[in-house]
Amino acid sequence: MRNFDLIIIGGGEGGFASAIKANELGAKTLMINSGLPLGGTCVNVGCVPTKFLVAVGEFLHHCKAKSFDFEKIIEGELKLVNNLRRDRYDKVLKSLEKVEFIEGKAKFISPKEILVNQKKFSAEKFIIATGSTANVPPIKGIKEAGYLTHIEALKITKQPKSMAVIGAGPVGLEFSQMYSRFKTKVTLLEAGPNIFPPAEPELTERLAEIFKKEGIKIETGAKVEKVEKSKSGKIISYLRNNKKEKIKVEEILLAAGKTANTEYLDLEKAGVKINERKAILVNSYFQTSAPHIFAVGDVIALPLRLEMTAAREGTLATENALLGTKKTIDYNSVPYTIFIDPQLASVGLTDEQAIKKGIKCSCRTISFKALAKAQIIKRREGIIKMVINAQTKEILGVHILAPQAGDLIAQAMVLVQKKMTIDEVINSLPIFPTMSEAIKLVALSFKKDISKLSCCI
Repeated sequence: MRNFDLIIIGGGEGGFASAIKANELGAKTLMINSGLPLGGTCVNVGCVPTKFLVAVGEFLHHCKAKSFDFEKIIEGELKLVNNLRRDRYDKVLKSLEKVEFIEGKAKFISPKEILVNQKKFSAEKFIIATGSTANVPPIKGIKEAGYLTHIEALKITKQPKSMAVIGAGPVGLEFSQMYSRFKTKVTLLEAGPNIFPPAEPELTERLAEIFKKEGIKIETGAKVEKVEKSKSGKIISYLRNNKKEKIKVEEILLAAGKTANTEYLDLEKAGVKINERKAILVNSYFQTSAPHIFAVGDVIALPLRLEMTAAREGTLATENALLGTKKTIDYNSVPYTIFIDPQLASVGLTDEQAIKKGIKCSCRTISFKALAKAQIIKRREGIIKMVINAQTKEILGVHILAPQAGDLIAQAMVLVQKKMTIDEVINSLPIFPTMSEAIKLVALSFKKDISKLSCCI
């Protein structure tokens, strides 16, 4: 049996960040991967391929393209994925002199030993970064009728004429608009009262209007009860407003969340505890209930399971494991973006979250119609909402629905992270004309009627 300083289970973003840091620290390291190829969700079936298809769909939509080659689009997406996986993961792994790699499933046989491909390995410290897989809700007949997850939906070369998307989270929203813009007739089914419930309702209500205008049918409060397969498609039965409804579609895309990949790890033999959703419980330093084992990324039960949080967690967890540091992340200042068009981005607290924390807050929401840049590029549908502490004027949260919202939210991230006030923003000088002026304008709206201001104030 071979011994290592560190064993990393998982070859996605969190695992790679961990391996890079371990190599920098000179630790004898073993990385083990199974399931998705190296790079995990992000490069293979997440950020990279979806954003490629979203960008193509956006181009086709705005140039009002009448025809396109769907199969060629998918070929381009898969080529990009292969190139990035080769350049950013396969080559990077080979450059890590202190890191060995094995393809195979790992499971614990004791707190410090694992079994991979019938071989035993041991280590003083472990990082678990096994990610997650798409959740399949317990809908009667769904497995017999057949369905797509985001993984299959990124690879099919025959475009479906109609599709039902079950779940209106980030995956559901992105795929709904993407396929709608490829001229698939899309119905979005969401069990909750509105699409993407974590976001500010002002933003999601506007987003729903935009989706409906593009031809996407949205059914909120829709509880899917049964799926049946017919000769010409799939029939979905759901309950909405105490009324039974049915739709017939060619394909079903499940976008009902994810489940942490912990089932095959035999974590109980290592003393690692999980919650009711199978996610690993960790403290602020990514340490599990077994002090020598750390976990990062989609497999853990912490807020904001994003590509960049997984990578940062991998780096910090490795330092904590090997150096005994206690480094952590302030998740309140971590932004997220849903790459629809217009993009939905957020950082910090919503007004509801602030109130629940007992903070007396104040909010303002303004339209991008107030921006000269939005009028210049004819993209005036955006809105921005700012939440502040009513007493200290500290900026608690910024929420944006607009083109380039993912870029704009990076500026807002600094405001929340540095606990800046609206006065500091008002005294700043953003470039005119740009979309980033929206942040200063919404700050100004707490003190002035912005409809009575000239362009640059």
